[in-house]
Amino acid sequence: MTEPIPSPSDVHVLVVDDVPQNLMAMRALLQRPGLAVLTASSGAEALELLLRHEVALALLDVQMPEMDGMALAELMRGTQRTREVPIIFLTASPTDPKRSFRGYEAGAVDFLHKPIDPQVIVSKVGVFVQLYQQRRELRERNEALERLVKLHETTMAVLTHDLRTPLSAIMLSAEVLRMRATDDVQRKSADRVRSSSRRMARMIEQLLDFSRIRAGVLKIRPQDANLEAVCNAATGELREMPGAAPIEMSVLGDLQGRFDADRMEQVLSNLVSNALQHGVGGEPVRVVLDGRDAQRLRVSVSNAGRLPEAMLPRLFEPFKSEGRHGEGLGLGLYIVDHFVRAHGGTVSGDNDGERAVLRFELPRVCSTLGPTA
Repeated sequence: MTEPIPSPSDVHVLVVDDVPQNLMAMRALLQRPGLAVLTASSGAEALELLLRHEVALALLDVQMPEMDGMALAELMRGTQRTREVPIIFLTASPTDPKRSFRGYEAGAVDFLHKPIDPQVIVSKVGVFVQLYQQRRELRERNEALERLVKLHETTMAVLTHDLRTPLSAIMLSAEVLRMRATDDVQRKSADRVRSSSRRMARMIEQLLDFSRIRAGVLKIRPQDANLEAVCNAATGELREMPGAAPIEMSVLGDLQGRFDADRMEQVLSNLVSNALQHGVGGEPVRVVLDGRDAQRLRVSVSNAGRLPEAMLPRLFEPFKSEGRHGEGLGLGLYIVDHFVRAHGGTVSGDNDGERAVLRFELPRVCSTLGPTA
C-alpha cells in the first residue's frame, strides 16, 4: 500500500490489518498534522516499516493470514528496537479469556473489539502519542544535558591543567621574593602570595580530581604505608597557616597498612582543612587515628561547632559551600568520599555534642579497584 511521505518530526502510529478498507478508514480517522499513520497489510510488511520508522503505538489486527497479530507482537517483543512499543489488538472475535491472556503475555496494553467506536480509538491513540512525545522530549533533553556536561568537564580539565604552568611561576617568584626580603613588610607580602598560591594549587588539584572522578578514570595505587606518617605530612603545612587553630593528633594501635598514600594524604588534608575552616572559638581540631582493628583503619576529625542538620544528607555532594568566602570550591568532601570509596571504605559525618565529626574507615590492606562512579 502506498504510504504518504511523513515529516521527520512526525509521530508515527502503525496500523496492521489485512483488509484494505480498514486501513483506509483508520488512516482517515487518525492522521492529522504531526501524526503520520503507517499502514501494513501483513506482518512481514509491518516488520519492514518498523525497521525504518520509530513508532509511538502499534494497532494490530489479531486475525491475519500467514502471520497473525499475536505472532507479530511476539516478534516485536523479541527485538530491542521495538520491545517498548505499546500494542493495542483489534479483533472481531468475541471475548476469549485464553486469547486475551496470550495477547497480554505478548505485550498488549489493550484489546478493542470491532466495530470500533471512533471516539474510543482516537482517545486511546491520543494518550499514547502524548506519552511518546513526552518520553522523546525527555530523552532529547537528557542527551543535550549530557553533551553540555561532557563539554563543561572537558573544558574544566583543560583549563585547570593549563593553569598549573603560570601558577608554578608565581609560587617560585614568591619564594625568591621571600628569600631576598629585607624587612618584615616584604616577608609578609611574599608569605601572602605564597599562601594564596598554595591555596590556588589545591583548588586546581581538586578540579582535576573532580574531572577524573566524573570521567570514571580515577584509580588508586596501593603501597605499604603508615597512616600516622601520612597524617603528619598532610597536616604539616596546615599547622603553619597564620592564625590556624591547634591540631591535636591521637594515635591508637598499629597504623601500618597498604593503601594509596598520596590519595590518603589528600583525604586527611581535606578533612583537617574543612575542620579548620569551620571550627569556632579557636578550639583545637582533633584527629584520631585508630589502628586497633586487625582488618580496618579508622580516622575521625572533629572541630568545635555543629554541622547543620539540613546539610547532613548532602554533606559529600559537590559544589556546595564548605567554608568562608574564598576558602574553597565545595569539592573537598566530595573528593574525600570518592577517594575513600575507591579504597573500599566508607565516610560519614555527624555531631557529637557540640563538636562536628567526620569519620572514615577503610580496609587495612586495599586491593586495586577500578574507577569510582
